[in-house]
Amino acid sequence: MIEISKNLCYNQDKGTQGTGVNRTMLAEERMRAILEILERKRAASVAELCLETGASEATIRRDLNELDRQGKISKVHGGAVLPQEEFEAQEPDVQVKSQRNIEQKERIARYAAAQIQDDDFVFIDAGTTTLRMADYLGGSKATFVTTGIECAKKLVEKGLRVYVPGGMLKPGTQALVGAVTRESLAKYNFTKAFIGTNGVTVKQGFTTPDTEEASIKTLAVERSYLSYVLADSSKFGKVSAVTICPLSKACILTDQMPDDSYAGKTIIKEVD
Repeated sequence: MIEISKNLCYNQDKGTQGTGVNRTMLAEERMRAILEILERKRAASVAELCLETGASEATIRRDLNELDRQGKISKVHGGAVLPQEEFEAQEPDVQVKSQRNIEQKERIARYAAAQIQDDDFVFIDAGTTTLRMADYLGGSKATFVTTGIECAKKLVEKGLRVYVPGGMLKPGTQALVGAVTRESLAKYNFTKAFIGTNGVTVKQGFTTPDTEEASIKTLAVERSYLSYVLADSSKFGKVSAVTICPLSKACILTDQMPDDSYAGKTIIKEVD
């Protein structure tokens, strides 16, 4: 069983003792298998699930009842389907986004800033959660590169060493994008990158509505030794038009993981 730790940013195996715990483990593994089948097929009958898991019809029906209760699936006559994912086609502007989930963003940003060491060469993405990181970086001797104009201003005001690539400033998100930005970032080798996202799903990975911003985020992940995606719990289950990268390419920093379907897909840290 993969457990999401609130204290450590890594996956850990949880030991078991006794037959009662083993039965629970088997049930959890079976329900995870059901979710994986539905992610692959989008819908499955009870008979199909029995065939693929080797469980009885009564057992599968109990599992479907439990998964439906948890909101992870939708039961239909004779089987189950995955709930419809919420699609976000448009990028809200900075003013709107900055008023959402303020407390959660602050906690995530504070933890993210604490991961930066003085010898790091850091990329900070444009975004309302990544912007809050600057508030917790006073005195840092790390070197920063950011595509967020507001973030750059905050870092400079704290006396930090900051590089801003060239490029076009995008209205709304106030992020630098375009070929010139990509050309600049392609020269760097970051030790850590901190990325914002609009959506997080197991199948589509990390997503964002704008192709140009997605391109910059993808490049930053590729050029970084270690990447973190800052995503409050409202981002899970949402899909935007463009994939930044699969879940396996970055650690997730969040206030709360909505369910265990993400477990084992990447390293996840639920911040306090």
